[in-house]
Parts: sequence; C-alpha cells; structure tokens
Amino acid sequence: MKNMLISPKGEGKENFMFAQRASSISNLVSLIVALALLPGCFNGKVQTVAKSEQSYQHEETRELVALVTDAAELVRSKGETAFSDFRVSGSRWRQGERYIFVLDPQGGMLVHPDPALEGKNRLDLKDINGKPIIRGLLDAAMTIPSKPEGWYHYEWPVPDGLLPRWKSSYVQLVTAPSGNSYIVGSGMYNDRMERTFVVDAVKNAVGQIEKHGAAAFPLFHDRTGPFIAKDEYIFVFDMNGVNLILPPFPNLEGRNLLDLKDTQGKQLIRKMLELVQTSGSGWVDYMWPKPGESVSTQKSAYVTKAKMGDQWVLVGSGVYLADAPKAVLVARTMTAPELMTLVHDGAAVLKKRGQKAYPEFRKQGSKWFRDDTYFFVWTMDGTRVFHAANPAGEGQNMRGMKDILGRPIGQMILDAVKNPSGEGWIHYMYTEPGNIFPTWKSTFVKRVTFPSGKSYIIGCGIYNMQMDKAFIEDVVNRASTLVAERGKEAFGQLRDKTGPFVFMDTYVFVTAPDGTELVNPAQPSLEGRNLIDLKDLKGKAVIQDEIAAAMKDGSAWLDLYWYKPGQNTPSRKLTFVRKVQSGEDTYIVGSGLYLEE
Repeated sequence: MKNMLISPKGEGKENFMFAQRASSISNLVSLIVALALLPGCFNGKVQTVAKSEQSYQHEETRELVALVTDAAELVRSKGETAFSDFRVSGSRWRQGERYIFVLDPQGGMLVHPDPALEGKNRLDLKDINGKPIIRGLLDAAMTIPSKPEGWYHYEWPVPDGLLPRWKSSYVQLVTAPSGNSYIVGSGMYNDRMERTFVVDAVKNAVGQIEKHGAAAFPLFHDRTGPFIAKDEYIFVFDMNGVNLILPPFPNLEGRNLLDLKDTQGKQLIRKMLELVQTSGSGWVDYMWPKPGESVSTQKSAYVTKAKMGDQWVLVGSGVYLADAPKAVLVARTMTAPELMTLVHDGAAVLKKRGQKAYPEFRKQGSKWFRDDTYFFVWTMDGTRVFHAANPAGEGQNMRGMKDILGRPIGQMILDAVKNPSGEGWIHYMYTEPGNIFPTWKSTFVKRVTFPSGKSYIIGCGIYNMQMDKAFIEDVVNRASTLVAERGKEAFGQLRDKTGPFVFMDTYVFVTAPDGTELVNPAQPSLEGRNLIDLKDLKGKAVIQDEIAAAMKDGSAWLDLYWYKPGQNTPSRKLTFVRKVQSGEDTYIVGSGLYLEE
C-alpha cells in the first residue's frame, strides 16, 4: 500500500501523497480521473433551493461552521488579542485535528499550530494536485464582495500522521477594531461532500461568469483551481441546450445536448432547463456508474441561472453524496473471467476455421454476439479485418486510434499481445452505442494463428465492467515483464498516465526491497522516499508485508484497509505484488483494487 503520506516537516509540507493506492487521478482521473460523469437518469426528484441552501447534513460540518463563526466574532470584538486565545492547545480553538487558523489578505499565516507555517507568507503553498491552498482560501472569502465566506477543498496530511485526506476548510473574512482584515478559518478531514459545498461552488462560478463572462470558462477547466474538487466540477449550458463547459468531456462543448437521454430514457438537460426557468434553482438526482463499477450510483446536481452578457445560462455541478443509493442490478453483466473464456473460445474457433467463422460471429443473439458484446479481429499491423457490430469499418488501419484521454487504444491492443502469453487487457474511454458520453471499456485481446499460418488479434470488450482481480494481475504481470526486460528504463512507461498501466482508479507501483518507493504515478514526490514503516488504518505494516510476501513466494495477494475515494470510512483493499529480477536489481511491482462490500 503506497497511497499514504510520510508526514512532511517545515518547507517539505508541500509534498503530499495520493490518498490511496488505487486512486489516481481523480479523480482525471484521477481523474480522472477520475472523473464523475454528467449524464445519468433523472428520477423526477427536484428540490427547490431557498433558505435550506445553507443547511448542513452532517453534525461535524455544523460544528465547524459554528467554531469559525465564533472565532471570527472574537476577532471582530477583541481584534488581534484573540490570536493568543487561538494558540492555546486543548482550548476550544485548538483540539487535535481541529484548529483555528488566521491569514492576512496577502497570504501571511498569522495563526497556525505548525510553527513551520506560522509567521510566514505561504501564498504559494500547494497540495498534491498542485492546488494553491492559501490562494484558494483567500479567494473563497474575498472573491465575491457580497459573500465574505466560503469553502475550499484540497488534500492535506493529518497532523502528526501518515495519511493524507481530502480536507474541507471553511473561512470567513472579518475586520478587527484596528481596521485590519483577516481570514479566519478551520477545516475537517472529511471525504463526504455536503450539498452546501456544491451550492457554494456553483454560486462562486455564477459570480465569475457574471463578472467576466466567457473569459471565466478556463477557470472551470483548471484542475488546480477551486472548481474541481473530489468528484465535483462545474458545467454550463445555454438556454437552448448547447453545452458551453463540460470539463471531463471538452469534445462535447459546443454541441446541442438538449435531447440527451439517460439510461432510463429521461431527457436530463430538458429537465434541468425546465427547473431553472420555473424555479430559478434546484436539485436534480440521477444515476451513473462510478469508474470501475458496473452498477449506477445516485448523483445529485445543483443547477441555477447566471447572466452572461445579454443572455442567461444554466450553471450547475453534480457530486456523489455520502450514502448515495445504488441502482439494483437488473441484468447480470459478464465478469472479466467470463469474457476471457469467451475470447479463448472464439480464438479456438478461428484457429480451426479462420475467416470461415466470421458469418457465425455476426449472428446477433448468438453466443458470440449479444447486445454490446461482440468480436473484432485485427491483423498484427492494426488493420481491422472483422467487426461484428460495424462491418462498414472493416479494412481500416486502427493503429493510431486514441480515446478522449489520449490513450493510444490501437497501440495498446497491439502491445497487449506481444507478451509471452499472447493476450491481455486494455482499458480506455469509449462511447457506448446510442450515447455520446464516453465511459470506461475493458477489452480482452488474444493473438491467434489462422489455418493459413498468419497471426491475427481477436478481441471483445465490456462497458463499465466491475474492477476485477484479473485486471490487476494482468497489469502487474505485464509491468513485471517490462521491468525485467528494461529495468529502470521501464519506469517512464509505468508513469505514463495515458498508457496501459494507469486506468480507472488504479496504477502500477514499484518498490525496492528496502522499502524505497521507485515508481508512483499518483504522487511522484514520494519516489525516492523510504516507506518501510508505513502502516494501514488498522496498524498493519503493509509495505513490510508486501515485500516479504513477494520475496518469499514470488507473487501474492494481500489485504489492507484504506479510505476509498469519496468515503470517510475504512474500506478493504486487495493488493497484488510480484518480485521482479532485472539483472542484479530486484524490484517489487504491484497494484490494487477496492472490494465492494
């Protein structure tokens, strides 16, 4: 387990660790991604937002707001002498992870429990994603004159701990009797998104749009800015349904999505526009699968209007809220092992019959072609010679094909069959038939020799396939082969976030036998640091266990507990590790996934 942080000291405080081994990107991947998707199924549940906008669902959030409000009032009445009160350890203002901090408008840290921060200007302090922490806190309280308070979300280590967490900080702008202005705030380590956080982000976006017009749009794409946090992002539509801003899918910007339908056939954009035109603002609940999950989870979006020049636009943001319900799996989807068996069976037929099997593979409703599950066949140079669902595309060379994230799909397919087993998985973003939004697709490919003696590639894929141990073993085995062949020269390929070793919410890591982190695509700043004493949430020495298991057995699966992205309770995680020998150098290569409880 590498998705933890060695608690930084002094000037090293900027260096953070990604919050879990299987989480990248959100994220992008992260992402992207990780990345949460806009379309889903509107269930007719609309809530008009009025005074309830400022209510909080969780007691912890209410307590934090009350603490900051009282601290701000103390500064307003007592002025700078209140700072001494805030510094008293064990007082209401400073208890464990909860403490009051005070900033001046220039970014000077006037009150903070860390002596390495207090008394210094840390305006350029950033979190692990490059988000400017101090600038973000100042902007939250000072950007909109009529709104001298706000929330800012970033990743920060727990005091005196090893584990980085999403931190949500609430700040207020206050004027002391001296006439000086200060930003008073506090934060909580909480992965749960409040509805008020979403409303706050949308209001800030509206303020930017009404002040700067379309010139504000780049702010919404900036992954280091305040408008992308956890699984939240801003989207903008004009009143005709033309999308103006959609950070996860910029290729759809400028397109009219008015008739966009969710998985249940509801017209989501029409419903959102109808809501803002009749009520001004409100909430829409819809369903969409999270990356790496095959079952949809409820996502909630807050939408409102903004005046942009001489036109009105719809501005919104959607998030997966805590304890969001999941859809009931109506139809059983194919598992990774089942898809592998199907491809193996198809390859056996091709090995025996060659091209004569194509008519059989085209029969819809057969074992080989059901719904969106079908075969394709390529030559070893990337020419598509057979495609059950799209015969018109046959004859094209697909070597240069890429997905929306820039992942080289064509080259990944060709590379996947070059290993000794002649087969492997690839994962990429692709658009489902009848939809315009790409989603994760997992495809299994295998090299096969026809009766003619010529080699081909047969493959088949599934959309939104549940993360599976087969994916992890495959990516670790392929990474291990690469490292064994090229040693340290392979590390660059493992770090490539558009390559085959980083997908959905997982990635490959490499550790030296002494516990030194050598490769970590999620947090390169950890590379070169020794994590041998790192422990999971239950006190297990996971790095020591991973190294011992790999060195003894060659490869192994291990259990650990860590925070799953978007949750604040421990989740079980499985990590697969393998010992790799490259010349005189020994490495531990691994990756992991969270289990659905």
